[in-house]
Amino acid sequence: MDLVLPCFDTKGVSVNARFRVKRKVVLGVTALVAVAASVVPASAAPSPDGNGGSSDHWGVITRNTIGSPVAALRTGPFGSFGVTGPAARPPYGRGSLGIETADDATSLTPPSEMVVFGNEVDFYGDPVLGLNQVGFRVFQTSENVTSGGPGNLPNIRFEINPHLAGAPATTYSSLVWVPAASPVVDRWSPYLDATTTGTWFLTGNAGTVTGCMQGTPCTFQQLRTALNDGGPQPTIYTAGVSKGRDFMWVGAVDGLRINGTIYDFEADGVKARRVG
Repeated sequence: MDLVLPCFDTKGVSVNARFRVKRKVVLGVTALVAVAASVVPASAAPSPDGNGGSSDHWGVITRNTIGSPVAALRTGPFGSFGVTGPAARPPYGRGSLGIETADDATSLTPPSEMVVFGNEVDFYGDPVLGLNQVGFRVFQTSENVTSGGPGNLPNIRFEINPHLAGAPATTYSSLVWVPAASPVVDRWSPYLDATTTGTWFLTGNAGTVTGCMQGTPCTFQQLRTALNDGGPQPTIYTAGVSKGRDFMWVGAVDGLRINGTIYDFEADGVKARRVG
């Protein structure tokens, strides 16, 4: 049964427009210079009709970026050559978030790059356990599969305060979705649903306490249960798309969905589209 809380963000907008809290608390995410573009116009909230809204709070999260990766709003990709129909173009508009990472471009251990393109403002303080729809569409290539296997894909990453009763001193963890293999390559994928496919893990001590670690990841439902340990409600710090530290990857992401909003990555900005 839904329990709607009268909570408001700093703009006076109810967070219940994006998040609903369940009675059972639920879910719950080197030696070169980072190159990235993240120019976005207009206001941070969706427009009243749910289309054409935009956010100026999306961009590369610099403190989480290592090496010289690229995370840039771009036009396309269109293709690959010979591909026609809807899979040959970005699923929303004409643009996407282009991502490029290397596997061994740094002298760190492991010697790999990482980039996070996200939003450090609009989700701050929202309930992790209010997440109910998460996912995106991806442009995967056969070269990426050759580099790191079929699971070599970007992630969805939420930085959170887990508020675990079993670890009250732990105030930070990354909540990370690891997608299953894309069903297609060299073209745009269908929607990859992070609530029903792939696995999730928590970094740091929160992963150890819950058992949802990178080496022993959990399903979406298992993670929701693990975070519901009787402590205060976990809250979000940031939300975004990430890649690394692992294999070389060159591709694109579009249509990031977080609950009732789809974030359409375009060359001139990030558009917030309400799910109809």
